[in-house]
Amino acid sequence: MRIRRGLLAGAAVAALMWTTLLAPGAAGASTPTSWHESDDEPVASLLVSGLQGAIGSTIGPDGALYVTEGKIGQITRIDLRTGERSAYATGLPLTLLPLGGAIDVVFVGRSAYVLVTTVGDDIPGDTTNDVDGIYRVDDSDSFTVIADIGQWSLQNPPPPEIDFFLARGVQYAMTSVGNGFVVTDGHHNRVLRVSMSGEVREVEQFGNTVPTGVTSLGPLIFMAEAGPVPHEPATGKVVAFGLWNPQPRDVASGYSLVTDVAFGTCGLYAVSQGDSPGDVEPGAPALPDSGELLRVNLDGTFSVVADGLDLPTSVAFTRNTAYVLTLNGEIWKIDGISGAGGHHRGGCFGSHFDR
Repeated sequence: MRIRRGLLAGAAVAALMWTTLLAPGAAGASTPTSWHESDDEPVASLLVSGLQGAIGSTIGPDGALYVTEGKIGQITRIDLRTGERSAYATGLPLTLLPLGGAIDVVFVGRSAYVLVTTVGDDIPGDTTNDVDGIYRVDDSDSFTVIADIGQWSLQNPPPPEIDFFLARGVQYAMTSVGNGFVVTDGHHNRVLRVSMSGEVREVEQFGNTVPTGVTSLGPLIFMAEAGPVPHEPATGKVVAFGLWNPQPRDVASGYSLVTDVAFGTCGLYAVSQGDSPGDVEPGAPALPDSGELLRVNLDGTFSVVADGLDLPTSVAFTRNTAYVLTLNGEIWKIDGISGAGGHHRGGCFGSHFDR
């Protein structure tokens, strides 16, 4: 592995959101149940299984799906027509913890950028100097560290009222915005802005919640929130805010443990990890096979597009098809999305949220 270090080394360890996602998937693949209140009924089928430590996903410039496999330090390319897998980038830093390493991936033009977390010499037993931050993929096994987020977090801790014990935070997801990225930290409960030159600044500090997946529409940021224990449905949300005037407002709520948000055909969608068992210890997983693909409605509610998913972590779209990645290493292809939940008044979400 060849990694050129643009900044000082940093690292992190696991946190609440990671332990929430550590539950093993149910044995075998169970077919999600699609939503049945539309003439255009979605159809779910298993595209890929056997991925290792898969959390983040994105559609690349070639139309393929790219996913992180944190347990093997790899970005994997999925051919969406055949489900064929191939290694796009290998040799990314590994973590000694149950979950971590490469955690999310986005493209800027034709260049891939990878978010890496829970690596480095502050992890017990880890003698490397690997960086928690953003890596640019230069070649199939060559990377450049463009931002050391772990080191910045160590030097800029959240306020004392935030109940954290991991000084470098736990970065969960990112999206490209302008000349840089927006990154969520699911342990320090905040959103960071990271420039291409490696500058890091805080955009928003949240209270007792867990920011998870993130996407953007121009200058607007849309973020998923898992919510605090006991993960009541009302605290699972999608919120929106601007980079320069970060005053989050609720976009939709009503399902627990929302882990990602993304734009699809004529709408905004989210995935819920599933139903929380109740007033449980921090880090308790959702119930098996209780996850949902959700459509965001203009009235602040969600409509279920497909359910019965086993701990979904992210979702990506091509036209009328959603690709849902689950913690147990599966990718579910859900066709016929546009008709699910009925049609929105006033057209697509873009015209609604761009005001």
